[in-house]
Amino acid sequence: MTRETTSAKPPGRPRAGIDAVVFAAALKTVDELGYTGATMDRVAAAAGVAKTTIYRRWPSKGALITDCLLDALGSVPLTAASREDNLSSAIRWIAAKIGEPGIGAAFAGVFVDAVSDPALREILSTRFQDPYRIALQGALGEPESRVLLFIDIVVGTLLHRLGMTGTPMVDADVTALTEMVLRHFADRA
Repeated sequence: MTRETTSAKPPGRPRAGIDAVVFAAALKTVDELGYTGATMDRVAAAAGVAKTTIYRRWPSKGALITDCLLDALGSVPLTAASREDNLSSAIRWIAAKIGEPGIGAAFAGVFVDAVSDPALREILSTRFQDPYRIALQGALGEPESRVLLFIDIVVGTLLHRLGMTGTPMVDADVTALTEMVLRHFADRA
């Protein structure tokens, strides 16, 4: 009698790449149904995974969306030689990202949830905002308080426009925002 060898791998979907599948499904679901409609059940169904697979990685929708946004945004482009160019590229970068399908709604939704969820605020502060704040502080040579003001002004304005109109800010308005912000931040070192 011959003995068949069995694979040591458990049945089911391979773990590698599951985050990318879930992130894509989350953004698509948020884009189609809004942040509130993008439940963990719906994201799991769209990703073709069990809800338990998602909850093993993320304890809440807010934590999932935060990681999803980190993945979608990537690093802020701060490679210019001048301070003004770095400020301008950062503003244009986040304006373009917020305009991508699902990202603006995910951004706004997770912020709204964080208002009444201290644990989510901590996740957003440490895992999401801090890496961008630190990168901007290094590139701009500004103290934390001024960089946080820059982030608040730019992201707040972009999300406000999206929330009020349902569409991202148009290029002409991004240019006007950039000019206003540069007047305040570019000349101060």
